[in-house]
Amino acid sequence: MDTDVSETASIWRHVKASRAHPVIDAAPYFEIIQAAMMNAKHRIMLIGWDFDTRIDLSRSRRKKGDPPKRLGDFILWLADRTPDLEIKLLKWNFGALKMVTRGSTMVDVAKWAIHKQIQFKLDGAHPIGCSHHQKIVVIDDKMAACGGIDMTADRWDTPDHADYDPKRRRPNGRLYGPWHDTTMLVEGEAAAALAELSRARWKLAGGDPLEPCPADAASPWPEFLKAEFQFVEMGIARTRAAYKDVGPIREIEQLFLEQIARAKKFIYAENQYFASPKIADALARRMAEDDPPEIIILNPKTADGWLEQKAMDSARVQLLRAIGKHDKKAGCRSTFRTQKWASPFMSMPS
Repeated sequence: MDTDVSETASIWRHVKASRAHPVIDAAPYFEIIQAAMMNAKHRIMLIGWDFDTRIDLSRSRRKKGDPPKRLGDFILWLADRTPDLEIKLLKWNFGALKMVTRGSTMVDVAKWAIHKQIQFKLDGAHPIGCSHHQKIVVIDDKMAACGGIDMTADRWDTPDHADYDPKRRRPNGRLYGPWHDTTMLVEGEAAAALAELSRARWKLAGGDPLEPCPADAASPWPEFLKAEFQFVEMGIARTRAAYKDVGPIREIEQLFLEQIARAKKFIYAENQYFASPKIADALARRMAEDDPPEIIILNPKTADGWLEQKAMDSARVQLLRAIGKHDKKAGCRSTFRTQKWASPFMSMPS
């Protein structure tokens, strides 16, 4: 990973993707990524804010010969069926205490720990007050997923976001509300770049250095998935706090500022949290223009969890009001929804 990147850069690397496909919501994503992992030959890297080994990747009825649906069992099944396959899992260390309260999770982690092909690490390589928030899957350095969906509880949902869906249950059987999120699947050079980023993160978190996977011709891209884009250029942007001898990176912030400044007709933003004064100032400057673009900001009604509500909700309201004061016409157009959003850090130029 680059260590001397300017804080004013907005893109880490421009890369080509032989195939790219945006996935809306976790129900289709879990099905797709499970199928892709079944095609892995060399290495699977799973990097996430959280993993819950108890979740089912599929809500369909399991047939004879199907792989296990439960994440913990599926990881073991993958390793057992492919003797040369390495599986690396990296999770934020802050949520480690939750694992103790998750019933069978500690049993799953113990089984992973004694399996020679599986490594599970907790990532604390960040300053106090920061979090490991990447959600990346890399398979054989040939295919990757990058976005807002992590493999944990309360994520599975369909794009219908029905008020009541009996399949939308936590591992303990309780229902939860709708959840909206996105991720981007990529193949080719874009996947290789994300693999490089993932190997660097693994090493920074204390893992042994990893070599790139062998350059086999086969891609793990599932045969049933028709890519929405082919042979396109993409940009990868990152966020990283300064830590030890590694400098800060603010590419995502800079990218958003550039996009806001360049917009001509409208700015549409879906975001789980809206609490950045820099982004609010950039939007306010656009709103103060004689002929500003239409600005639509779509947020959840409340943040998820009491801590996030205290930290994020009041800041969001204040920022939206501050932006609205600059609207010379009808006030800041903002919509609040009960679904949750998180911003992927991949972009594709139009």
